[in-house]
Amino acid sequence: MTTTYKIAAIPGDGIGAEVIDAGLEVLDALCGQNGEIRLAVDRFDWGSDRYRRTGRLMPEDGAERLRAFDAIFFGAVGAPDVPDHVSLWGLRLAICQPLDQYANVRPTRILPGIKAPLDGVKPGDLDWVIVRENSEGEYAGQGGRSHRGLPGEVATEVAIFTRAGVERIMRFAFKTARSRPRKLLTVVTKSNAQRFGMVLWDEVAREVSADFPDVTWDKVLVDAMTVRMTLNPRSLDTIVATNLHADILSDLAAALAGSIGIAPTANLDPTRRAPSMFEPIHGSAFDITGKGIANPIGAFWSASMMLDYLGEAAAAQRLLKAIEQVTANPDLHTPDLGGSATTRNVTDAVIKTLRGFNT
Repeated sequence: MTTTYKIAAIPGDGIGAEVIDAGLEVLDALCGQNGEIRLAVDRFDWGSDRYRRTGRLMPEDGAERLRAFDAIFFGAVGAPDVPDHVSLWGLRLAICQPLDQYANVRPTRILPGIKAPLDGVKPGDLDWVIVRENSEGEYAGQGGRSHRGLPGEVATEVAIFTRAGVERIMRFAFKTARSRPRKLLTVVTKSNAQRFGMVLWDEVAREVSADFPDVTWDKVLVDAMTVRMTLNPRSLDTIVATNLHADILSDLAAALAGSIGIAPTANLDPTRRAPSMFEPIHGSAFDITGKGIANPIGAFWSASMMLDYLGEAAAAQRLLKAIEQVTANPDLHTPDLGGSATTRNVTDAVIKTLRGFNT
């Protein structure tokens, strides 16, 4: 029996369209082989081009329209002639927040064949899952500006930490740590300087930990965390941090694993009341748009996470195995990995590898 999943594809801007096209092609090849999975894909032209035409990156009811889908496959948002805060709040956050995709999950590890920049670090030494609080914190959207243009102009950006919001992300992070072999969690904080919201963060982490006696956990200040990630990556496994802190640390993590071009992410509503969204984290990268050299691995890995979320674990693992076989070949590395392969080369190689599994 064939199971059909409704997928909303939002390529967005820049190389987003290139890697989402590649990802859909790979998914089509994978599902065509499987025979038991069918993806019914609707493509949305939401992004900066639409903003230039209409003044909005997506329709006013865009988030509500997405509720009809099982998952969302997202490319990137951002263009040189559109202010970054306009594009981010007009599309990506305009999806994540109304759909309450409160858990952002970013796995990071050194894939076969990829040389990481840290001397002496082997693939098994860097195998992390970063859990990012994705609904409040520093990106809650609270604040404002007054006395614009005057010497006394004031701008406020208020970080919001609610007990409910912190507790649910902590529980998700502890459950994630429990599901991994090492059962190890590091809670990132900055409670020495941020004495209200981050102290609540620490207190809730301690309270929640009582329900997970099998998980070993510690906490570390975010500045010290950057040092630990680079000098002692083996000491880390599952990591939980606030919206801003995890945003920054996960980009560092991707670079330490070899390239931001390979990094995936999932924006999850763990309650499944709304669809979750899957995307590579590399951004729109207009400096390479149209050159055919964007690394599609981050999109492929995100597609694998999407399949796993949909309950298709075997297909997800098959795609991840194909990714690993392709990255193991240096001739198939795109320029961000020091090679000269194209998006087309990598896509074709992954499809060929998938087909080889059934021969």
